[in-house]
Amino acid sequence: MKQESVYVPRAARLTEVLPETEMEKTFVFELLDGEDFSYGPGQFILVTVFSIGEAPFAVSSGPEPDGLIQITVRRYPGGRVTEALHELQSGQYIGVRGPFGNGFPLERLRGGDLLVVAGGIGMAPLCALIQSVLSEREQYRELIVLYGMRSPGEMLFKDLMRQWEESDEIDLRLTIDQPHPDWDGNVGMVTELFAGLSIDAERTNAVIVGPPVMYPFVMAECEQAGLNDEQVFLSLERRMACGIGKCGHCAIKGTYVCVDGPVFTRAQLRELGE
Repeated sequence: MKQESVYVPRAARLTEVLPETEMEKTFVFELLDGEDFSYGPGQFILVTVFSIGEAPFAVSSGPEPDGLIQITVRRYPGGRVTEALHELQSGQYIGVRGPFGNGFPLERLRGGDLLVVAGGIGMAPLCALIQSVLSEREQYRELIVLYGMRSPGEMLFKDLMRQWEESDEIDLRLTIDQPHPDWDGNVGMVTELFAGLSIDAERTNAVIVGPPVMYPFVMAECEQAGLNDEQVFLSLERRMACGIGKCGHCAIKGTYVCVDGPVFTRAQLRELGE
């Protein structure tokens, strides 16, 4: 049956709940109506925990041939929806609206080098992008991924990270903020990983997702590498309550992050004053 209203969530069943870290879990689900659910990396959905509430989350899965979709959610103390979501188990039900917003512009990224910079939970939406790129790897040149986290225990998608480290199709570089006894890799902020890169500015686009405090420093590194404002893409996090530009919670100077974003070029963000 066709969805009657954009405001009405579609029923979905959790097929897996996977612990990622002490604070994050990945929720894999299938929609029950059997209808198409097409989405692009970088888009988000609104998830309902019945009798609790609704909240927006980025899709963290790439193109899945089995039709399963996943989100990776950090539990925020006092956050009703995230705390309730973290109590759910495989076989239970959620509601899903979306997908909403514009994702990463694959049509613009294809054909060149791609630099992906993730900080913390920012790896969730970027995981969807990276898997999409790997699914059509011949459409891209170099694929470089820089991933920074506070400690080894905060790394998302550990199995995928091991696969990517061993793959010849991706140059994955990891770092943690401070020394840790369980870590023998790079130590320092994610921006320090730029020092070992050889970037061809004319054919490279950069995609950045992470905590807002990270953005100015990573953008400065991109600028230093010769990338212009149209070559740098970022995803904004706002309280996107409706998903269709009606409630105004995510508005910035007349621009609605839920509709016009959440992915913007740096040039667009300059115009918004962000």
